[in-house]
Order: sequence, then C-alpha cells, then structure tokens
Amino acid sequence: MLTSQRKALILDRLRRDGQVVAKALADDLSLSEDTIRRDLREMATEKLLKRVHGGALPLSPDLPDFSARQAVSSEEKRRLGAFAARMIEPGQTVFLDGGTTNAEIVRHLPKDLAVTIVTHSPTIASELEHHSAIDVILIGGKLYKHSMVATGAAAMAAIASIRSDIFFLGVTAVHPVRGVSTGDFEEAAIKRHIAQYAAETYVLATADKLDAASPCQILPVTAVSGLIVPADISEESLTPYRNAEVPILPA
Repeated sequence: MLTSQRKALILDRLRRDGQVVAKALADDLSLSEDTIRRDLREMATEKLLKRVHGGALPLSPDLPDFSARQAVSSEEKRRLGAFAARMIEPGQTVFLDGGTTNAEIVRHLPKDLAVTIVTHSPTIASELEHHSAIDVILIGGKLYKHSMVATGAAAMAAIASIRSDIFFLGVTAVHPVRGVSTGDFEEAAIKRHIAQYAAETYVLATADKLDAASPCQILPVTAVSGLIVPADISEESLTPYRNAEVPILPA
C-alpha cells in the first residue's frame, strides 16, 4: 500500500471512529506498528491530525483570542448568521451564545422584530443596542475573557430560570463521533446547561469546524436539533452527520 493510500485511510478512520490506535490499525493492514507511527508523525507535522500516546486524534482547532476572531468576519459566517436570523419568529425567547459567528445572527435581525434575546455574552448584548423592539436579558457571572461569556454558579442559576424556544450554540469543533466541543471545561459546562433548558439547539458550523475535535465535549452531535452549514460543503463531508440522523441546514 502506498504512503498516500495509508494516509487517506488514516484520515477516513479518524473521521469514522474519532481516533486511530496505531497497533490496531497496523494489525488491520498487516503492517508494522513503526510504519503507522511514522505516518502519524508525518501527518501531525502536516497538521492533519493530533498525535497522542498510542495513536492520533482529530486536529484540535486553534483558539485565537476573541479580539482576533472578532476582526475576521467572513462571508461564510455572514451567510450562516443570516440563515439563523430567518429562523427566529416574533414572540420567541432566543438564547444566543457568544462568539463571532453568532454575532452575525444579531446583525441580520430585523430592527422591528419583537423577540426576547437572552445571552451570557456582553458583546452579543451590545450588538442589540439599536434593536428597540427586542427585549434583552443579559446573564451575569464570572467572565471567561477568551470567549467573552459569563460562566460559574451565578450564571448557572440564572439560566436555569429561563426556558428558551431556541438556542444558538457556539462551538469550536464538530465531529460525528466526538460531538460538538470547545476548548474550556467551564465554558463547555455552561453551554451544556443552556441546552438543557432550550426546546431546540442549533449549531452554526463554518467549514473549518467540521471533522475537528476540541478537548471539552459539550454535547453528542446527535443531541443538537440541527447543524447550519455552508451550502457549498461537499456531500461527502456531510455523510457521517446524515448517517447519525443529524438534520443538516445548508445556508
């Protein structure tokens, strides 16, 4: 088997199983474990996967700080935000997670839309300054500065008193096996808590977030109501999510 074929197979296995165990793969392919480990080292150098003891995991996305992410407002994010904004109906209570993609939802909301927006992100709340018809509930707590969202016991308690019709969940990675995830344990806990009290939970996923895994799982991918993804994502990329019966909403 050619090196390129082995590497393609490794990527397929990562996508399918969420991990690669070097010994097991070597046995499956009747190859030496050293050969597989060499492939994994090379692929890690090429930033195709993350090497761990005994094998590999999907690549964990880089986590630039909020200011750096805020400066990048891609056309892809704008399309996803516009699509999500159209899902919101008058009279609903909507929980908006923090993040630059969710900020695009606010920017596409009609100024006269009468809804209640709940958020634990002061940056999201500030985006709503000129939406006179929207009631804004800002959840307080300990500020996690990387994502500019409130976490901790005070935030948990306030969230538990609110039942939202729809929650737009911000994530750093989406994987068919490892679920939707983020880079911080406390942030993952607060996101999971919000989802518990929402009737529906949707994830806006840019192309770079698919088939990746961050350290802290928020929810299994099957627990979300749908993935809002760019319309030009290949059908092959979406197949594992469709197989898991996750609704896909192309934007």
